[in-house]
Amino acid sequence: MLESVTSKALESALDGLSMRQKAIANNIANINTPGYTAERVSFEDALAASVDAGNGSAAPSMSRSMEPTREDGNNVNLDTETLSNTTTVLQYQFATQAENNVLTSVRAVLKNS
Repeated sequence: MLESVTSKALESALDGLSMRQKAIANNIANINTPGYTAERVSFEDALAASVDAGNGSAAPSMSRSMEPTREDGNNVNLDTETLSNTTTVLQYQFATQAENNVLTSVRAVLKNS
């Protein structure tokens, strides 16, 4: 039961969101580093395909932003990072709550067996 597609998908989503959170922190920390290009983490498309295939496991991938750079070669945009951070935090909270709901259901089933 704990290895359901839902549980695997939630675990994969939490891993991807955690990796994205670290990338955002790196980007903000390097906002004034000449030549630094922002890191981007993606996993949603791979996760959706994995769920459609009945698996639920998907690894996040890291890439560098291809957005235009400033004169110093840096392309970190604080507004973009702040918005991405807010969205990521909300998604992480939602996925954590969903995972807790799954575990609560499993506990209820086991308790009543």
